[in-house]
Formats: sequence, structure tokens, C-alpha cells
Amino acid sequence: MSDPVHHAGRVGVSRSITLLGATGSIGKSTLEVIALHPQYSVFALTANSNVALLLEQCLRFSPRYAVMVEEPAAEQLARALARRDSATRVLAGAQGLLEVASHPEVDTVMAAIVGAAGLPSALAAVQHSKKVLLANKEALVMAGDLFMDALAQSDAVLLPIDSEHNAVFQCLPQNLRATADALRAQGVRRIVLTASGGPFREWPLEDLHAVTPEQACRHPNWSMGRKISVDSASMMNKGLEVIEACFLFGVGPEMVDVLIHPQSIVHSMVEYADGSILAQMGSPDMRIPIAHCLAWPQRIASGAAYLDLTRQGALHFFNPDLGRFPCLRLGIEAARAGGTAPTVLNAANEVAVEAFLKGDSSFTAIPAIIEQTLAQMTCRKAESVDMIRQVDEQARILARRLIQRH
Repeated sequence: MSDPVHHAGRVGVSRSITLLGATGSIGKSTLEVIALHPQYSVFALTANSNVALLLEQCLRFSPRYAVMVEEPAAEQLARALARRDSATRVLAGAQGLLEVASHPEVDTVMAAIVGAAGLPSALAAVQHSKKVLLANKEALVMAGDLFMDALAQSDAVLLPIDSEHNAVFQCLPQNLRATADALRAQGVRRIVLTASGGPFREWPLEDLHAVTPEQACRHPNWSMGRKISVDSASMMNKGLEVIEACFLFGVGPEMVDVLIHPQSIVHSMVEYADGSILAQMGSPDMRIPIAHCLAWPQRIASGAAYLDLTRQGALHFFNPDLGRFPCLRLGIEAARAGGTAPTVLNAANEVAVEAFLKGDSSFTAIPAIIEQTLAQMTCRKAESVDMIRQVDEQARILARRLIQRH
């Protein structure tokens, strides 16, 4: 089984980069890191529909290709680049994403497209043996078995960008083929993912029904996109991360715990059999894990502020209240169920969060919609990408119907 350190003998700085999801928060942070290091070149930048920002990025970084998923946006970008005598070639649609993710001149692919839409291009990068920096957790949540099988059959290197999984990766024994048995043989007792608890950690439960999208997107520590911010507020992001950790590190959910850590200074920990706990610490800035993975196994400057422990004060840790955070409970249950349960969980969550952000549903309806969708769909073994897509679509249709009844 392949894992983030399975191909640890393959070293050296990758220089030609495709950035999938360039206009999102991870994409923008990645370009900030790249701008500090001229040895990196941008081969391709992609976005869904944000023409203005992708145009600005293309003019600054001069990629060979730019991809807009939406056809009208691609045409608009092509015209704008032509007016500025840019040599960047514009591609459109899902096929354009696959082309730049698998191009033979690309060394590294940053997979930062949010949601299920990011799965095909991330999988293509793995199948074509790229160094894949995985910020799209849904790729593993939806199709973890298939994704890891593809990794095992390629020469790809998979490195986690999520701050929690990146922290675990840094704290595990290096050059280790990560399976539960191998980790236990090296003395690993458990993986501990930390969570800030989001903006509603101390709110009265009866007030959560009235939460607005603006309140849910106001994360106390991190600057993130709207969907991810809502996932953090509901702690679904941590449920998804439990599933992701199981695939990344070859363990079952019984070896993965979650602790609330409001300061977001300790990004995650690994506990060993002798009682030692190794923790990765740093400022709450995504440029740190991005720089770590870009240069791995070397280190480069990220541009993030250095952590001054003398100014941090006390660090606190609490067990999560699964009554307050039912989305975390649902994520853990889906990890235990396996098969297509995580696919259904993710699909229903995306639909429920979208409805909440549009004002069509309440914050507390998010876990209710997810739980009802899971209850009404049969959990099956995930046997192919086509099957995953079908289950994903069926779960979305059901979740939308359930939202209409709420």
C-alpha cells in the first residue's frame, strides 16, 4: 500500500507546477510561496469561473496553460490575455484539467479544487506519477480505496497539505511504509487531530439554529473559503479529516482521535507507546504546510510569521462534545462503515452547506440532512470511479429532496 512516505527515496526539488484551484485560498497561498522561490515555475493555473483573478495570476506568473472550467469564462480569459499579448494558452472544461494535471512536463500538482469536482484531476495526477500535494480532502473521502490503489500502482508521491495531516506526516517515523501494523511496530499508539472548535464552540446550543452564513464563515484563527469555513464551524471538516487520515496513514478510525485546541498552534500530534507525544506547531498559516510539501524532503521559507511561544500564553485541549458537533460523529461513523458511506457523507454535506450559504436551510439542518441521507442509502463496496460518481449523484439528489422538506 502506498502512502505519503512510500516513495521516500525519490528526493529533489520539483520545479514545474500545475496548480489546480489557483483562485481559492490554498491556490493564492501557494502562489505566495512560489513567488519567494524563483526555482519554481508555474506550468498551469486553473479556476472555475473567476476570470479577473486568474487573469491577474497569469500575467504575473506566465504559465504555459490556464484552464477555466466554465466555457464562457475560458473565452473571456482568452480574449483578455490576447489583448495583453500573453503567450498563455487557455483550455476549458474538465478535459483541460485532466490535461494539465497529467502533462509529461509537470513535476508537481497542487490539488486544491474544493469538493467532489477535484477528484478526477487529482486522480489523474496520481495515475501519471506526479508529486501530488493533496489539499482536496474529498478525493480521499469519496474514493479513498481507489485513490490509494492508484497510488500503489504508480510512482506518484502523495503529500498532505491539510495542516492536520501535514503535521501528522511530520511527526511519524520517516521512510515508513504506513500501515497500522507498521506504525504499531514503530511504537505508534494513536494519531491525534486537533480542531479549533470553530466560532460556535461555546455558543448555547439553542442559538445554533439562528446562525447566519456570515457568522459561520468568521473563523477565529484561519482564513479560508466559505465552504471550508462552514465545515470548520460544524466540525464536518474534522469528520472528513478522520476519514482522510485513515487512508493516508493506513489505519482504522480506532487509531485516530480528535481534540479541541482553540489556539490552533499545535496542528496535530502522534502518540507513541512509550508515552512520548510528538507535536507539530506553528502559526495558523497554510503557507507553512504548502512550503513543506513543495520542497519536501528539504525545507524552504514560507513567508509565514515565525511562532513566538513567549507570546502565546496557555495552550488548551478539550475532548469534543459530539452532541454539540454531530457532523464529527457522522464522519467517524462513516469512517467505521467504509465503502460508499464516506461518499454519501461528503455529497450530502456539500449539498447541505450550499443550501445554508444560499439561505435556503439552517445551520442545524446540515447534520440532519446528512444523517437522513446516510440512513436512506445502502452502504456498498466502492468498486470503481463510475460507481463512486453514481453514488455521489444519487446522494445529492436525495439530499436536495430532503432540504425541500425541511
